[in-house]
Amino acid sequence: MTSQDRASDMTASAASGPSLDALIREDQFASIRGSLSIAIPVNQALCLATLVIAMNEGRGGAGAIWFAAASAINVLRFAQSQWALDRFGWLRRTSVERHFRAATLLAALSGLVWACTPALPADVMSPAGVFNLVVGAGITGGSAALVVAYAPVSTAFVTPVLLVNAAFLMAGQTFERVMLGMTILLYLGALVRSSFRSQAAFCETSRLKHEARAMARSLREAHAKSSEIAEEMSHRALHDSLTGLKNRAGFILDLEQRCATRSPDLCLLLLNLDGFKSINDAFGHKMGDQVLVEVSRRIAATMPKGQSLARLSGDEFAIAYDAHDAELLPGDYAQQLIAAIGAPIDLFDGGHVGVSIGIYQGATGDTADMLLFADEALNAAKSTGRNRYCTFDKALGNRLKMRRDSERDLLPALKNRALEIWYQPIFKCGGRQLGSIEALVRWNHPRHGWIAPPDIVVAATLAGQSERFFCFVVEESCAMIARLRALGMEDVTVAMNVSPREMAQLPVDRLILERLELAGLPPTSLEIEVTEETAVDLRAVAGKLAALSDAGVRIAIDDFGAGYSSLATLRHLRADRLKVDRSLVTGLATSPEDRLLLQAIVSLGQALNIELVAEGVESADDVLALQTLGFDAMQGFHLGRPGPADRIIEQFGPQSGGAG
Repeated sequence: MTSQDRASDMTASAASGPSLDALIREDQFASIRGSLSIAIPVNQALCLATLVIAMNEGRGGAGAIWFAAASAINVLRFAQSQWALDRFGWLRRTSVERHFRAATLLAALSGLVWACTPALPADVMSPAGVFNLVVGAGITGGSAALVVAYAPVSTAFVTPVLLVNAAFLMAGQTFERVMLGMTILLYLGALVRSSFRSQAAFCETSRLKHEARAMARSLREAHAKSSEIAEEMSHRALHDSLTGLKNRAGFILDLEQRCATRSPDLCLLLLNLDGFKSINDAFGHKMGDQVLVEVSRRIAATMPKGQSLARLSGDEFAIAYDAHDAELLPGDYAQQLIAAIGAPIDLFDGGHVGVSIGIYQGATGDTADMLLFADEALNAAKSTGRNRYCTFDKALGNRLKMRRDSERDLLPALKNRALEIWYQPIFKCGGRQLGSIEALVRWNHPRHGWIAPPDIVVAATLAGQSERFFCFVVEESCAMIARLRALGMEDVTVAMNVSPREMAQLPVDRLILERLELAGLPPTSLEIEVTEETAVDLRAVAGKLAALSDAGVRIAIDDFGAGYSSLATLRHLRADRLKVDRSLVTGLATSPEDRLLLQAIVSLGQALNIELVAEGVESADDVLALQTLGFDAMQGFHLGRPGPADRIIEQFGPQSGGAG
């Protein structure tokens, strides 16, 4: 793209205004007008001098006619240059070219009149003739020098003057006159060439001037626009587009400023709506957005003095305020929020949503820690039900520290084999014979002691070590199977737990089958235990369960009866065994209701040809009651406690006589 193209683009991008060519034409005409304001008076003075010379030569009549013609044309030229401008001083753009043609025509007429001056004296080489030649050369040079903006005007004037002068000289046919005539012709060529070069230079200068102005205007407009956009982007970057509240980034900036004061009264509340997903599912996301806007309005209506409110994400909100300045305790404020948000919402037939709130109050000086502590309290509140709030305290702090330390220390523990697999026996034949053993992961953390298996799974996920941890459990289970088979205990299988998170996120079927094949073990020697929660994301796990089941790996549903049990769950999870939750088993001997429920479960198992295992057997009375109900398999501390592999083999191996 040329520079003129760029200038045109810049000019075209302006809000309004003439094109670059039109602006250059205006500059040209303005320059001609300025030149004529100088040239016409000079021209008129030279006309008068020529008239005086003619009268002195006795040719006053011809001189007067010539003077009248020259003067009339001068008046027309001046008038035309003024008439081309409107009352604002701008060139009438609709007739630019017509004005230039008129100026060129009048210049040509003036040139023709001046071309007649050699005919005024009797002899062109007389003193009067020489005077006229000098005046002609001077006036043409002056025209070329003054009218630099538009070459046709100056060329139209000088050409007839110099051509006629050259012709008069060369008509004398003397060597000197011919040479003088040729010199005038060379002079004419030089003036014409100079006029066009001057016009090109003038147009280039004009173009550069207007490009610079257009660029400056564009820069001003771009700066104003960019400032406006930057301000809008800054607002958008710090505010939520749906509710108009601050977003996470804006809230954190505000919270950092508040943390800098290290006020012990600084309170942070994290709010998470209860049941919001069901609103989205039942009424659609548009209705969900309207609910979020209404909840935002209700929260804002409860705002104490100096509060900062934000929507962090989805259905999560945050509030920061100073309890002392607001004269409002965070617990009291949480109850107000629960009441305000829980009121019926007319948007969907008077339905309502709940809210769980996590509170942190204190002066940590660190926004990340405050958010982390409040989030821990929020999780604790949600675990207790709907419309609850919880304040971060020492107990939650210890729990958080344990989870963070577990996340940090898990990988070294896996590398150093600090994790162990213990096994708890599962008995068959009414609790009389060892049938299988359940693999249970154990970790004795150097600072926090024994870590619960669910917390280990969470730590593995947070540390990005889920697959490595899962493979460790599979490999240890395979090693135990190999030891049992080496001892002639081929009929004793090993069961391992697979969490819903692992089932959904890991290729458990491939990992299990590959390691069984690598160890040379039949798939029937391994059983995996999954909970009913695994069926929540059935699309993600159905293929994996089918692959394992088809290969021969047994599928057991753990904690059956504690969740949302259904016949569809049993079919989709391809269950071979149900492990009845301990809540239905412990104390069975003294609970007629539990006995009736377990009797129904036994009937269900028999109808579906699914093996049943009773968990949580804590007494001989429980064993007797289960035997009476028809339970064949049992597990519990009364029958056998978990222990390391060596202890289990020592207790139940062939040498102990406990296997059979």
